[in-house]
Amino acid sequence: MTAPGGAARRKPARRPTIKDIARRAGVSESAVSFALNDRPGVSQETRARIRSVAQELGWQANSAARALSGERAGCAGLVLARPARTLGVESFFLQLVSGIQEVFSAHKIALLFQVVEDLDSECALYRRWWAECRVDGVLVVDPRTQDPRPQLLASLGLPAVVVGGVAGPETTEPLAAAPPVVEPSTAQPSTAQPPIAQPPFATVWADDSKAMARVLDHLYGLGHRRIVHVAGMPGLAHTERRIDSLRTEADRRGLDERHVRSVTTDYSDAEGAEATRRILDAAEPPTAIIYDNDVMAVAGASVAAERGIPVPGRLSIVAWDDSPLCRVTHPRLTALVRDTAGFGRLAAQELLAVLDGVPPRTVQGELPHLEARESTGAP
Repeated sequence: MTAPGGAARRKPARRPTIKDIARRAGVSESAVSFALNDRPGVSQETRARIRSVAQELGWQANSAARALSGERAGCAGLVLARPARTLGVESFFLQLVSGIQEVFSAHKIALLFQVVEDLDSECALYRRWWAECRVDGVLVVDPRTQDPRPQLLASLGLPAVVVGGVAGPETTEPLAAAPPVVEPSTAQPSTAQPPIAQPPFATVWADDSKAMARVLDHLYGLGHRRIVHVAGMPGLAHTERRIDSLRTEADRRGLDERHVRSVTTDYSDAEGAEATRRILDAAEPPTAIIYDNDVMAVAGASVAAERGIPVPGRLSIVAWDDSPLCRVTHPRLTALVRDTAGFGRLAAQELLAVLDGVPPRTVQGELPHLEARESTGAP
C-alpha cells in the first residue's frame, strides 16, 4: 500500500517481547521472566545474558500488564476540570506541573495529564483509570466546597493527594482519622487549621487566608478603603477561602462591605478585563483591585490604561501570583510571590510517600510574601 504522495507507508516497528528475548538468549520464557523481574530461579550468568539480550532488543516492561498483575503501573494522574482556554495563558499550572514532573522524573514515574470539561467528566475518568489500572495514584487539584471526588476515590481505593487545601467546611472538632499536620522547614509556623476532608487524604495546602491578610495590610496601610477582589471560579475551596478572608479582614478594620467586596470570574484575561470595566463603571469605583492571577491583573491594567486611569495614581493593582508578566508590565505589578514549582514538588513527594505506605498527612507549603512594586501607592 502506498501513501497519497506515492511513498510506501512504513509499518510501525513491533515491540520486542519476552518470547523474542527467550529465543535470542536460548532459554525458556519463564527464565526470562525470572531474570527481568529479579526473581530467583536462574543463575547469575544466565540472568546477565538475558538482560544483555533485552537491552540489545530495546525491551521495556509493559506497564499495563504489570499493573494488571498487581505491580505498580509507574504512572500518576493529574486531571484539570477547567476551561481549556484558561490554561495556556496562566503560569501557575505550568510551574506546578514542572515541579511535579521534576520529582516524578527522578523516580521514573510518568505523569498522565488530561483536561476535561467538568467535575462529572473528571470522576468518570478516575473510574476508567482505576478499571484499566492506568495509574498508581492521582493528584487532585482545585478542591471544591462541595466535592464528590474524595468519596469516589476512597470507594475505588485509588491513592490520592489533594493539592491546594481540602474541600469542606472548616472544623475544630477532632477526628480520629484526621491526617497529622506537617509543616516543612521552609514554612512559617501557623496555628490556622485547613479544612479536613472526609475521608482523610494526604493534603498539601497553602494558607490563602493569611496571604489575603498580607495584601489587605499593604493596601490599608497605603490608605485604601474601597477595594475590590476579582476572584477566580466560584465553588473552588481556595476561592471561597480568599473571599471569606477578605470579608474578615475588612470587618476587622471597620470597612463597609459595599466598598470591599469580591466578584468571581473564570480566571481568563477576557473575564478579568470585563470585570474590571464593570467595577470601574460603578458609582463609587475602587481605589485598589486585587486579582486572583497574573493574567487578569495585566488585563485589568490594560483596561485602566485604555480609560486614562493612572496606575497607581488613581488605581492600585495587586496580582495574587507573581510571574514574568507582572515584572515586565509597566508599571510593574505588586504581587504575592511563592515557589509554585516547589509546591508541585511537595505534592509529588507526598503522593510517592502515600504509595510507599506512609499514612495520610497534611503538609503546609510556604506562605507567600508580598512583593511591593510600582502598581500600588496611596490613593
